[in-house]
Amino acid sequence: MPERKSYYITTPIYYVNDVPHIGHAYTTLACDVLARFKRLDGYDVMFLTGTDEHGQKVEKSAAAAGVDPQSFCDRVSGRFRELAASMHFSNDQFIRTTESRHIQSAQALWQRIKANGHIYKGAYSGWYSVRDEAFYAESELVDGPDGQKCAPSGAPVEWLEEPSYFFRLSEWQEPLLQFYEDNPHFVLPKSRMNEVVSFVKGGLRDLSISRTSFNWGVPVPDDPDHIMYVWIDALTNYITALGFPDTESADYQRFWPADVHMVGKDILRFHAVYWPAFMMAAGLEPPKRVFAHGWWTNEGQKISKSVGNVIDPFALVEDFGLDAVRYFLMREVPFGNDGDFSREGFINRCNADLANDFGNLAQRCLSMIAKNCDGKVPTPAVLADQDVMLLSDINAVLNEVRVHLDDQAIHQALEAIWRQISRANGYVAAEQPWALKKTDPDRMATVLYVAAEAVRNLAILAQAVMPDSMEKLLDQLGIDSRDRGFDQLGEQGRLKSGMPLPSPSGVFPRLSEKEAM
Repeated sequence: MPERKSYYITTPIYYVNDVPHIGHAYTTLACDVLARFKRLDGYDVMFLTGTDEHGQKVEKSAAAAGVDPQSFCDRVSGRFRELAASMHFSNDQFIRTTESRHIQSAQALWQRIKANGHIYKGAYSGWYSVRDEAFYAESELVDGPDGQKCAPSGAPVEWLEEPSYFFRLSEWQEPLLQFYEDNPHFVLPKSRMNEVVSFVKGGLRDLSISRTSFNWGVPVPDDPDHIMYVWIDALTNYITALGFPDTESADYQRFWPADVHMVGKDILRFHAVYWPAFMMAAGLEPPKRVFAHGWWTNEGQKISKSVGNVIDPFALVEDFGLDAVRYFLMREVPFGNDGDFSREGFINRCNADLANDFGNLAQRCLSMIAKNCDGKVPTPAVLADQDVMLLSDINAVLNEVRVHLDDQAIHQALEAIWRQISRANGYVAAEQPWALKKTDPDRMATVLYVAAEAVRNLAILAQAVMPDSMEKLLDQLGIDSRDRGFDQLGEQGRLKSGMPLPSPSGVFPRLSEKEAM
């Protein structure tokens, strides 16, 4: 038996200075969809998420909360675990940067880079943003309120002078540009790759990678007065989870380099410039891809705690149900673009696509089988051309979905599935099995069999996005839990005539704002 192909996907590790919001749910959901899809497609998957718990912001947030940093991190990290559970994320590991394995890993990476001559000690003076955990050149600053200097993100900056270790990032300009040329899909969407290349071509300065003005972080090896700069600490989590510094470990050998690092566009530079440079400087392989997605607004407004329009994913799931939330977030906006959330748009999208399209197809088909076929899978006669064409087109959509998801175009994968849902609805409407009961019962049985087969295949394909709803639907079709992988699509897993089916029930209720409120 051939060895299964491997797939490693990561979220950014989330900073614990605040509680989870819709942005965190969105990023992890995208990774969950891709991980679930690859498992269904026979891959050995490693899906990693976790929390980034070091840095000056955490130290300040803990002090403001009147607790020590570790207790603060334990509490907030717990909320991210709760989010993963409430959204039914299927991550294989949840990593925390305060774990001893991570501290060992980050220090080992530092030592490799230093041993290769890419770290030196000096002094830093320049503009620093505590909120962004980033240094900025004078040319990057913008005017904020009252003429205050701010980072491009709008975060305030302060002038910082302190001893520091530096990474020789300037020496990696040409190697990085060559790496991007050799790997043109390293960053997606393509517009983000253009941004990265432009930034690197603009010239790279050596990067300050340690701090002495606070102590909540990973100590620099052999110089504990220095704490590692948060990005060299945080980024190392992706290899910590695979057993680094043991590069001969089974997980490291199996899963590195990562197939996809999923990130928000605001942290693209750290993942697409600093991280591959760190890895190459350590003599290790860079990841295969960084995908930078967009941000959500709320009813056209930028999401902000001060405005009070933060979207709470826990509340959204409680109001509308988990799979409706998962579907909307993955379907509404081209993945990679910015998107706007509105409750009206949410309800309209879910009612149109889930209740009216997929739900109606499944409920109508299964109800007619229950009523007209003694609640058993009907026995088809010889399939007509239109029957064969519908089933063959649905069977073929897997390859199209694979292509889209390998480019992280999740919205396009869903569009491809929904085109077949629409075709199946059109097929039932054209064949009118309700009218065939009296005129041609054999043809009625054939049409209902084909429709049920269409639902089975479409439900298997949609599992990655809506696992709970598709589990209920496949249960109603009598499909064993072991027969729901993509290897059961088409002829291989065809419904068995005469098999008793449970009583059908709706999978996608219609949503209304009144009921949610």
